[in-house]
Amino acid sequence: MHPRLLQFGHIAIPTYGALTALALIAALAAAVHFARRLSLDPNKVWTLSLTAILTALITARLLLVAAHFSIFRQHPFWILGLTGGRDWWIVPASVALGIAAAVLYALSEDLPLFRVADTLAPAAALAVTINRIGAFLAGLDFGTPAALPWSVTYTSRIAAIWYRTPLGIPLHPTQFYEAASALIIFALLIWYLPRRRHDGEIAGAALFLFGLTTPFLDLFRAGQTRPPFSLALSIATVLAGGALWLDRKNYPHRYTSTDDSPPAP
Repeated sequence: MHPRLLQFGHIAIPTYGALTALALIAALAAAVHFARRLSLDPNKVWTLSLTAILTALITARLLLVAAHFSIFRQHPFWILGLTGGRDWWIVPASVALGIAAAVLYALSEDLPLFRVADTLAPAAALAVTINRIGAFLAGLDFGTPAALPWSVTYTSRIAAIWYRTPLGIPLHPTQFYEAASALIIFALLIWYLPRRRHDGEIAGAALFLFGLTTPFLDLFRAGQTRPPFSLALSIATVLAGGALWLDRKNYPHRYTSTDDSPPAP
């Protein structure tokens, strides 16, 4: 495939990095769009999303540099394309800090957390779709060996150096499976959005669906690209999503429209 998108002298523009940037831009635009549909201040949602993204990205880069400082000293621009795939803990840690930053901002601006989560859920699914396409092109998070008509065989030495991708071996295109799954979830969330009954329902549906599909997708992912607690995390995600998805009869802000006020009795 194509782990390197462009090359300018000694500076390489990685495909994965470029597609990740595109995914984040698309997610920001989608978050603003859905904020308007759910009667939230789009400027605040933009700032919240940007705060979360920058916190996660900066944290991930700093942790990656710290974990692989020798590589960074020799090839400082490679760090733009490398990911936490070399260390399973980097991505969860950076994402957790990004979410924490978003929650703190929402609380400081008195934004309803569950409705903000409903706004961000479809945007996140869209970002995952684009990001996984970038991983597929780059060879990151590769799949297990497979002798199938749609198997993918990587030949780029850069993919082997950057992401430890095995070369010359037909593999499951696991990243493409993930992209297709995320795209389907995105479409379902868009369909479900006008039918939601309470805040948190869309976010719950997203967590439930992602948690449900991840263990099946992990069956086709190479072991070294999978976190050791993946199954436990999937179960926790399904349970959390189910709790948010359930119709809470005593929920004080329950309503059937996107208006800020509850329906008249």
